[in-house]
Amino acid sequence: MIMSFRGCISALVFSVLLFGCGGGGGGGQGGGSGSLAGFAGNGAIQGSNGANQGGDGQSAGGAGNTGSTGGTSGAGNTGGSTPPIPATTALVTRLGKPARVLVGLGGSSIDQMKIQDIHPDIVDTYLVGVGAGAWPSWNSPDGAYVTVTAQANQAYGAIPMFTLYQMQGDVSNINDATFMNKYWGQTRLMYQRIAALGTPMLVNLEPDFWGFVAAQAPNRDATQVAAVVNNQPECAGLPNTVAGLGQCLVQMSRQIAPKALVGFPPAFWSGTPAEIGAQMKAVGADKADFIVAQTSDRDAGCWEVASPPDECTGRSGPFYWDATNQTSPNFHESQSQISAYRAALGNGLPILWWQTPMGVPSDTPGGTDQHYRNNHVDYMLRNTQEYGDTHTFAIVFSPGGSHQTSISTDGGQFARLSSQYLARGGATLK
Repeated sequence: MIMSFRGCISALVFSVLLFGCGGGGGGGQGGGSGSLAGFAGNGAIQGSNGANQGGDGQSAGGAGNTGSTGGTSGAGNTGGSTPPIPATTALVTRLGKPARVLVGLGGSSIDQMKIQDIHPDIVDTYLVGVGAGAWPSWNSPDGAYVTVTAQANQAYGAIPMFTLYQMQGDVSNINDATFMNKYWGQTRLMYQRIAALGTPMLVNLEPDFWGFVAAQAPNRDATQVAAVVNNQPECAGLPNTVAGLGQCLVQMSRQIAPKALVGFPPAFWSGTPAEIGAQMKAVGADKADFIVAQTSDRDAGCWEVASPPDECTGRSGPFYWDATNQTSPNFHESQSQISAYRAALGNGLPILWWQTPMGVPSDTPGGTDQHYRNNHVDYMLRNTQEYGDTHTFAIVFSPGGSHQTSISTDGGQFARLSSQYLARGGATLK
């Protein structure tokens, strides 16, 4: 990663909401980010299995029938018609999962899940880096890591999700043909590996990168930042800009892996939801299948301790969210922010919440390494219908760094609450 979190802080003037720098890499690197208001951030931590674990959706319209009692089926015909299928339901149906808000996990091996009899709907995995040591080399032959990981997740009953983190937030090489040819070659390889498996999978496209683009682009305008794009056969008609880069990520998926479902993670480092929506629309986020939303990738307590680890420095509080939603930061604020962004994007995409921290609630600030306090799992699995009512189709929980709470250190919280959630039948989709 070219720029550390603290380097990112010094390089950018952040507004109240900071969905900060992330990081990750093979061989145990961690990265971090955060929000001045306690809202999102992201990071990656390469675990012993090679990656953090880590959606997709397309809205479907209903077909109309001629006459009120039947006739020839066809979209848009006059007379009686079946109501359109909600985008969230259509996406979940396409994934082959029950019509409820899905629950996913990242940063945990299947062996760790088996110990507690945890069976997530989605398992998220990072694909990190470009060139030597990057994800294609993690198995042999090149790119087999996608195949092996996806097959293992599917065998456990989970939808594979891949978080493509090749840029690692860095924008310095996007107009360098040598670098970008490697970048596009690896992206193509990912899609080819997904296509070869012939089943729907979720892809989260380049966390952090879009925030760095917004920080450097004039007026957040991705069309004003040069990038190598249209030398790729799948993207020959697109502009050589970051706007074209984002559009190429989608266009390449449609041509190579049509069953892949892709989503963009907006970075709320600065700007209003409307401004960020306009930026992300320019890069093609409205042509994706879903929105990747974030809460905060770090346990609140990690930021609160007197001597925090490096992955929890550089932000000011408060960090612990108010579960009564009376004071800031709180869960309703986060939901409203993403809803406003969704409206600005303009095409009603379903939402996947990603890299949601896994700490355990406590009235005492702080905590200890891998046991820091946080209340996202508790709130979001007890109040999941709130998320279903705001067009969420999935919530993926994972530690955003090596010092954060995980299913191995949460005292069984995630296993207990996810089991209770499923026993209640799950939250309905809107």
